[in-house]
Formats: sequence, C-alpha cells, structure tokens
Amino acid sequence: MKRFITLASGAVLSCVSASSAFAQSSVTLYGVLDNGFVYQSSGGDNSAIRAVPGGLFATRFGFKGSEDIGGGLHVNFQLEQAFSGQTGAATNAAEAFNRLAFVGLSGGFGEVRFGLQNSPQYDVLQAAMDPSWVKSIASPMNNFNGLIIRANNGISYYTPTFGGLNAKFMVALRDPSTGAGSGIGFYNVVVQYINGPLNVAAGYERGDEPAVGAGGSYTLAGGAAAGPGAVFSVFNAGASYAIGANRIWLAYHTENLTNTPKYMQHDVYQISDSYQVSPYALCSLMYGYVHDRTGGGNNAQELGLLFEYALSKATELYTAAGFIQNRNQAAYTLAGTAYSGLTITPGTDTRGIGVGIVHKF
Repeated sequence: MKRFITLASGAVLSCVSASSAFAQSSVTLYGVLDNGFVYQSSGGDNSAIRAVPGGLFATRFGFKGSEDIGGGLHVNFQLEQAFSGQTGAATNAAEAFNRLAFVGLSGGFGEVRFGLQNSPQYDVLQAAMDPSWVKSIASPMNNFNGLIIRANNGISYYTPTFGGLNAKFMVALRDPSTGAGSGIGFYNVVVQYINGPLNVAAGYERGDEPAVGAGGSYTLAGGAAAGPGAVFSVFNAGASYAIGANRIWLAYHTENLTNTPKYMQHDVYQISDSYQVSPYALCSLMYGYVHDRTGGGNNAQELGLLFEYALSKATELYTAAGFIQNRNQAAYTLAGTAYSGLTITPGTDTRGIGVGIVHKF
C-alpha cells in the first residue's frame, strides 16, 4: 500500500511538473503617465496657456501577457486603454480598451495578431522617422501628417528578422454591425532594415471611410475631416544613422485623401538631428516642409526643438517647442501627442512651448 501511494504521488507530481514546464504564463500591468502645460500663440488674441495630458506620450494603462505552450510557441495578448492624466477620464468612456485588444501566436515563424491593434506604420515605422518617434509639438511629421493609427478587426503578420531585414503586414476587415459592409477596409505593409548604426524603413497604407473611422483611430493634420466614402492612402519612408553620440534622421511622407480640402494632398520632407548630451540628456532639432501638390501654394514649414532629461529609468522631464509658418490656406497647428493645438486662421504663423513630466511603470 505504501508503495502504491508513493508511486501515485510521484505520478501526480510528474504530471504537475510537466504541466508547469509546458505552460508557463505571465501577465504584466504597465502604463505611462504624461502631464504638463503648454503655451501657444498665433498672434493677436489667439493665444492660450493650458494644462495638457500627453504632450510627449499618450497617457495609458494596459495588461499584456504571454503563455508558453511548448514547441517554441507562445500565445500573446494585450489590452490597453487611454485616459487623461489631468482628469482621470477615459479617452472614450464607451470602450473598455480603446487602444489595444488583441490575441495572437508567436514562434519561429514570426507573429500573428487578431483584434484591435496599432498599424505597423504607427507601431514601427515612426521610430525610424525622427528622434521623437513623431511625437510632441516639436515634430513636423506629427503636425503635418495624417495617419491611420489603429483599426478594429485587424489581422497582422510580423516576419522573423533575416540579416537585419523584417516585414510587417496588416489588414482590417469591415464590421457589418457599423453599416460599413464587409471585406477589407484597411491594409498596411512595412519593411525595415537595421544594421548597426543604420535604421531604414518604408511603408504603405490605405484605408476607406467609414470602415476604418467607425472602428479605429483616424487622424488628419490641419484640422480636416474625411467625408463619406473617403479613401486615404499614405506612403512613409525614414532613415537614420548614428555617428557616436549624434544621430541624423531623414524622413518622407506623402498622402492622398479624397472628399476633403485639397491641401490634404501633400508631401512632407523632414531632416532632424539628435545628440546625446549625457547619459541622461537628449537634445533633438527637427525641420520639416510640407508641399501642397494641388498647386494651390498651401505650403508650410516648421522648426522644432525637443529636450529630454531622464531623472531615472522610469521618469523623465521634457521641453518641446515649435514654430510653424503657414502659407495661403494652410492652417497647420502645434498638436501634442494626445491633445489638439489651437485652431489657426489660414495663412497665419503659430508658435508654442510646452513642458511636462513622464513616468512609466
């Protein structure tokens, strides 16, 4: 009897051990808090000083997890919600997780994801375009560009990296419950090459309205709004090269949007330089020019400056400043990562400066 009990106990412990080794899982709570204030003026009485959330990073919290199911395969998920660090209110109270809500599988083949997720252009390519990762009032690319940030019903595939080269693909299906019909409403592809100090990436995306707008996040520069049945297409390319503590960035953006003001058909060119002043301080200078392809002369240019100082691995202080010169009917404004700039009278210049603190957990 004792021998039977010993054998049975050993068998149970072996099963438990095998199960634990087969399915190791983890869940992480994380978040970012970014609060500060900004002053912006476009001459005359059109000026304001405001407390703002998300001057550099969108304030958010989320959960992410991964389960090892054996054979080199992992099941991954991520849930993320944006909110205001100034008021505590959810960015969209009607949605429990308005930024990310996906599940997927990863392994030697790469990774697949299903659900609400960032577009590869937003999630990956922007890091190759300027030192701010296309964030804050200092980034011309942030103030001049339109982009489909994320979409519902997404299906994406990320390839493994081969010799520094990788690719990312995503499509988003229309949702019949929104009255947008069926089929593909959005697709995006990004190719990236990283080799030592060199980072090069390019990508193309195309989305239909209201298919994407009804389910995801759709942002346009210049305050324009997409009309019914609009089609939005974007091509982005960026490259940077590090020389010691210095990194030089080049970026190009072109977009076309139907059923909207003509000045949204434009190209953007940007050159930037970032310098690691110390292990704790980074200074970045950015210049961008937007060219109106319609021939209307609705061009603009911006000079931006961003200074970041790390108090610790989790906390940093930042100062962002920008000056935009608008021409003719161009009305580009200085927008933070998670807040809108002042409404600008077409053809007028605008300037601003903001400071903030970021804490990541």
